[in-house]
Amino acid sequence: MRTARAAGAALVTVPLALGGLASQSHAQGASPSPSGTFGSGCSAIAQKADTAKDKIVEAASAYPQLSQLVAATVRAKLTNTLDEKPNITVFAPNDKAFQGITASQLSSLLSNEGQLKKTLTYHVVDKQITPDELSHGSFTTVEGSKLTTSGSGTDFKVNDKANIVCGNIKAANATIYIIDQVLQPPS
Repeated sequence: MRTARAAGAALVTVPLALGGLASQSHAQGASPSPSGTFGSGCSAIAQKADTAKDKIVEAASAYPQLSQLVAATVRAKLTNTLDEKPNITVFAPNDKAFQGITASQLSSLLSNEGQLKKTLTYHVVDKQITPDELSHGSFTTVEGSKLTTSGSGTDFKVNDKANIVCGNIKAANATIYIIDQVLQPPS
C-alpha cells in the first residue's frame, strides 16, 4: 500500500514539475500564438452557426455584432467583390466600433459610396494572416494603404489603436479578426 501511494505521488509530481518547466520557458520567451479562435471578446460573440464553409459576407452576417459592417458592405456594393476573393483577411469592426463614430461622421460615410468603399476595403488584406503574423505585421490593404498589427499571446492591436477582441475566425475564403474601432485609411 505504501509503495503504491509513493508511486502514485511520483506520477503526479513528474507532470506537475514538467508543467512548471513548460510555463517557465514560455515566460522567458515570447508568448505562443493562439492556434484557434482567441480574444477576450470571443465569449461575448454570439454566433448562429459554423461559418467555416460560408463566404466572408455570409459568415460575417452569422454574427449579430457585425450587423452594421454587413449592412455597410452591402450598401457599398462590395459583397460580390469580397466573396470572390480567395484567402483574404478582414479586420471586421463590430457594432460598438461603429457606435464610436459620431452620427454626422457615420451619416457622411454612409452617404458617400466611394468613401465607404475606400474605408471598408482598408479593413481587408489580400492574404490570409495567421496569428503568428500579427505580432509585428505590416500589410497592404485592398484599398492600397498599409496597416500594422502588433502584440503577443492573445492581445493584439491594429494600427496601435483598435484591439482585436476576437480573432482567427474562419470563413470559406477568409480569416476574420473582429476589432473594436473603425479604421480610417490615411488621407
